Amino acid sequence: MLPYYRHITKYSEGLFVLEDWHSFGYYYSKTLMAWYENFNKNWPKLRPKYGDEFYRMWRFYLLMGCGMFRARKLNVWQIVFSKDGLKGGYEAIR
Repeated sequence: MLPYYRHITKYSEGLFVLEDWHSFGYYYSKTLMAWYENFNKNWPKLRPKYGDEFYRMWRFYLLMGCGMFRARKLNVWQIVFSKDGLKGGYEAIR
C-alpha cells in the first residue's frame, strides 16, 4: 500500500516526532526501468514457466509504475520518526 502523505502525518501526530522525510519516488522510476530491462533480457528463459499473460501483466506493471513515478503521481518516502525527539536532532546522510 502506498499511503497518502497526509495520513502518515495525521496518524503519527502526538505519537512520534518527525525527524526526516526524504522523497525519492522520481529516482525509483530508474529502478523500475532497470527491472524492466532485466526482465525483458531474461524473458526467453522465463517464458516456458510463466507464459505470455504473465509477461503482459508484469510488463504493464513495471512500465505503468515507472511512468507514474516520473509524472510524480506516485511517490516513495523514507521517513524517520523518533519517540521523544533525538537529542541534538537528526542528521540526514544523503
